[in-house]
Amino acid sequence: QFKVVESGGDSVQAGGSLRLACAAYGFRVDDYHVGWFREAPGKEREGVACISFDRGNKQYAESVKGRVTISRDNAKNEVYLQMTGLKPEDTGLYHCAAVWGGDACSTSATMYEYWGLGTQVTVSS
Repeated sequence: QFKVVESGGDSVQAGGSLRLACAAYGFRVDDYHVGWFREAPGKEREGVACISFDRGNKQYAESVKGRVTISRDNAKNEVYLQMTGLKPEDTGLYHCAAVWGGDACSTSATMYEYWGLGTQVTVSS
C-alpha cells in the first residue's frame, strides 16, 4: 500500500529548529517527486519545498528560502525538511506528498497524489 507518514513536529520557541521526516511505504522516494506543504487556520495550503526524483532538484517557497532545506535519504527511504530560524508564522500542520511522473517537482499541491496525515509544528513568540 502506498503511503507516506510524517513525524518530527513539535512546539518550539521562535528562532528554534526542527527536522521533519517523511517516511515512504510501498514506493521508493527516489522514484517519486516529494513535496512538503503546510496548513494553518484561516490560510490556504502552502507549498513549502519539493525535491525531484531524478537529480534531486529542489524548489522552495519564497517565505522559507534560506531557512529551510529539503533532503532525501534513499537508504532510509525518507525525505526530510530541516527548518531553522522558525517564526510564529511557520506554525501549521505539515504534510508531505508524493507523485510519480512529470519533469520536475512543484510546490503546487494539485500535482501530488499521495498525502500523509501531517505533523503539527507550533512556533511561539
